[in-house]
Amino acid sequence: MAAGGGGGDELKLLGLWASPYVLRAKFALSFKGLSYENVEEDLHNKSELLLSSNPVHKKVPVLIHNGKPICESQIIVEYVDEAFPDAGESLLPSDPYDRAVARFWAAYINDKFMPAWQKASLGLTEEEKAEAVKQMLAAIENLETAFKELSKGKPFFGGDTAGYLDVTLGAVVGWARAGEVLFGRKLFDATRSPLLAAWMERFVALDAVKAVLPDNAELIEYGKMRMAHYAKLAAALAAANKK
Repeated sequence: MAAGGGGGDELKLLGLWASPYVLRAKFALSFKGLSYENVEEDLHNKSELLLSSNPVHKKVPVLIHNGKPICESQIIVEYVDEAFPDAGESLLPSDPYDRAVARFWAAYINDKFMPAWQKASLGLTEEEKAEAVKQMLAAIENLETAFKELSKGKPFFGGDTAGYLDVTLGAVVGWARAGEVLFGRKLFDATRSPLLAAWMERFVALDAVKAVLPDNAELIEYGKMRMAHYAKLAAALAAANKK
């Protein structure tokens, strides 16, 4: 349950605690100070509520506002900002051009960075992982440049306070911390991406972030389980290719 209130509005979030996309939606709700009911889904046995709320993709997160479902994490972030303009600070920039630029980089994060980041850890072959790491590092380099240009020397993408792009990229911070233990490396390191490394430290220190960030030890254990699962899939794929 997030702190704060949404007046007479009823908000329900269907999600999975370990999902970075669900975390993105939780960050948006937390920064806006909105209360909501958190409904944990079993993705191996999806609820009728989830299937009826998101019949196209059948995925989390889904935000249900007064009985009406909003699907996809990025859309949820924008919806929360627009539906509750008087709650907390605005996440999206007020200037139309600045909003367009922010949406461009949000699309870049979702289309280029996130898939490469996930495949770098969970790819089924070493070749697939190596190519994903290459793509991920190229994306991080571009995001480092974007942060320098958009922040204008201030702490966050949004300037003095965290905003739309901070929430968008912030989706990875839970797993970025867990990955330091699981893989022995930092996602944003002080040598390759010093601005993003410093940004992440500031972001995870915010009260709105700490309120919903998953426990690191639990993420590490969950990550070990997922890695073992993908290792079995990779072994099965390798065996099939030898036949």
